[in-house]
Amino acid sequence: MAGLDKNTPTPQDITVHGATRALEVSFSDGASFRIPFELMRIYSPSAEVQGHGQGQEVLQTGKREVTLTELAPVGNYAVQPTFSDGHDTGIFSWEYLYFLGAQQDQLWADYERRLTEAGVIRDAPMPEAAGSSCGHSH
Repeated sequence: MAGLDKNTPTPQDITVHGATRALEVSFSDGASFRIPFELMRIYSPSAEVQGHGQGQEVLQTGKREVTLTELAPVGNYAVQPTFSDGHDTGIFSWEYLYFLGAQQDQLWADYERRLTEAGVIRDAPMPEAAGSSCGHSH
């Protein structure tokens, strides 16, 4: 499972910045990142966002203003945020938070490309899901 590699840097400090909508994480290797809530939300590791395999990802839109309403610890390896849009099924391992922080320029570029390919804009509302996916009720 991600986050259990003994070589993965661990967070020394995690700060939720509500006004600027970013999660600041300082890691044991000296790296420090400000990860926008929007980036966390659109790259949530949940099945709802990632799907159940390659090519199954669900493009997230309309998440620019999303905030964190809760950030719960998951054991000693992850956090589980609750976002203001109700999404709460993503478990962010230390390894995944480090990846989001370190790769955010590339992730933003990939997101912009995916939006363009889909012919949608970043602030478009998410389409209403026809029934609940993955058997999760919302």
